Amino acid sequence: MNASIFLIILIAATVIISFKGFEDSYFFSKYQFHIGSIKRGDQIRMLSSGFLHADIGHLAFNMLSLYFFAPVVYGDLGNYAFLLIYFASLLFGNMLTLYIHNNDTNYRAIGASGAVTGIIYSAILLDPTLQIFLFFIPIPIPAYLFGIGYLLYSIYGMKAKNDNIGHTAHFGGAIGGYLFSILIHPSILQDNFFMVVVLLVPIVIMAVMAKQGKL
Repeated sequence: MNASIFLIILIAATVIISFKGFEDSYFFSKYQFHIGSIKRGDQIRMLSSGFLHADIGHLAFNMLSLYFFAPVVYGDLGNYAFLLIYFASLLFGNMLTLYIHNNDTNYRAIGASGAVTGIIYSAILLDPTLQIFLFFIPIPIPAYLFGIGYLLYSIYGMKAKNDNIGHTAHFGGAIGGYLFSILIHPSILQDNFFMVVVLLVPIVIMAVMAKQGKL
């Protein structure tokens, strides 16, 4: 499936803004996700942080993941629904991060990971037979196993707090992609009910752990 102009523009904008951030520390600092600044009213960071990345590797991983999974979403739902799911997932990721880390005013994060995770979840819901190749595994694996494993790893990362990865945003993005895909295309509930339940499991686990104060 050919890449849509919407996807190309989105990737191009993310690359251009990320490179601007690589070269301009003031620009990077002004538009990254920073809880203290957001609580003081700098709400643009909830959106702008999704266009900044830590380095070229971080940027490349997110944009390649988006490039491979996005065609399933806009191919089934159309370009406008794809953009809605992307930005809803980005905002859900940052809103969950703001909620979980609300008392840490110095918490900072950047990256499109939440939005991309939402697109991955959406693609899996739309096409449960989807398979992907990982660099270290020479055979294709079901995309839903990757999605579930990724979120379970994110739970571990949220609990361990031993790296600088925004694991909370991954979860919020997955929730956004999950909910908006079903809202836009409710027949998913009937056509792919098993996958709807399977992908809900790590979300429920995270919610229970958060309620119990274990994250």
